[in-house]
Amino acid sequence: MEDSYVLQLLKPKFKDFHLCFCGFAECKPLHSYGPAARPNYILHYVMKGKGIYQVGETKYQLKEGQAFLIEPESLTFYQADKTDPWSYLWVGFGGTEAQRFVRDLGLNSRQLTCECEYGEELKEIVFEMLHHTCSTAENLYYLQGKLYQFFSVLARGIEIQQYADDTKESIHVQEAIAYIKNCYSQKITVEDIADYLALNRSYLYTIFKNSLGISPKDFLTEFRISRGKEQLTLTDLSVEEIAVSCGYRNSLAFGKVFKQKMGMTPTQYRNDNRKAARERLISAQNELKEYKKHKKIYVGEVEKE
Repeated sequence: MEDSYVLQLLKPKFKDFHLCFCGFAECKPLHSYGPAARPNYILHYVMKGKGIYQVGETKYQLKEGQAFLIEPESLTFYQADKTDPWSYLWVGFGGTEAQRFVRDLGLNSRQLTCECEYGEELKEIVFEMLHHTCSTAENLYYLQGKLYQFFSVLARGIEIQQYADDTKESIHVQEAIAYIKNCYSQKITVEDIADYLALNRSYLYTIFKNSLGISPKDFLTEFRISRGKEQLTLTDLSVEEIAVSCGYRNSLAFGKVFKQKMGMTPTQYRNDNRKAARERLISAQNELKEYKKHKKIYVGEVEKE
């Protein structure tokens, strides 16, 4: 579990670079998210504590002062430490120029983590974003400015920590994941993945199990269901439309797999998560009013209460 405060914008005003959502959370021990794929970029910054972040077969051990990038359609998993669970903030963003702005920070598919010493400034920016929840023109312009400010602080203080694993098996798994990300909506099968990579199906199974602890078939299913969960929560598409977009024949096939994985129907999941999102937003608004009332801001630093 986590105590979180979240702002979500469903209809961005700006097309080239825009805020999708942001938030702050204090996690309980071993609280996790995923495996899941998200439709937008997300940058998490660890304010305190520790946790792990896993993309494909690569696992990162992260702590206070470090950040990690989630790329669109990338299947990821992250979990708080058992004895020193992390608190983190996050900013989700998208747009036609989003990839270029991420590259400006030195981040990409091969470099997903970094360090930055200006965590308190980043937290201040995110809390200011969370305080502007109305979808008025004034607030949308304000939030756009804060998004640029967030990137400005990162660009000022970012330090890149290199991680690399270029074994032959690693490259095959990365290529398979990239193929799944690009083609999951086209009713592909494990046989299609093996054929695309010109690999024996049993060998593909072996390297997935060795690298990820999961079979290619289960990975593909998890990816499709995670995309379905995102669309159920963030869009007004019908269950039938979401099913087809996730590579299923129809809503019945999608619903059967979804219930096996999630223990509820897609419609129940949509209703429960939207209700929970509304409750979190109301709670966040109340908490942030108290935060704004008691915080003290000084030039160059934030005084802790």
